[in-house]
Amino acid sequence: MNSGSNRIFDELAKLMTDAAGAAQGVQREMETAMRAQFERLLNSMDLVKREEFEVVRAMAIKARDENDALSARLEKLEKAQSKSAASGGDEAAKPSPAKREPRSKS
Repeated sequence: MNSGSNRIFDELAKLMTDAAGAAQGVQREMETAMRAQFERLLNSMDLVKREEFEVVRAMAIKARDENDALSARLEKLEKAQSKSAASGGDEAAKPSPAKREPRSKS
């Protein structure tokens, strides 16, 4: 009877091992299916990826910095122009037109 009960325990252990393997397989399949479902859901929501967001963010920061620099430059030029106009140097602020030499006939 001892070998019979060992055989039953061996069969039971084998059955439990097979059941555990099958459960792990089902778990992997469920994870894969859920991951695919979440990806479809996120794609349908038109969300951006983190890398794309960071690239656009860097572009926006650069554009803002350039805008600030150009605004400061414009303000400086406007102040210089208003000082020039106030001091009566209107003509000095304007560039002189280029003189043209007459064409020679060849």
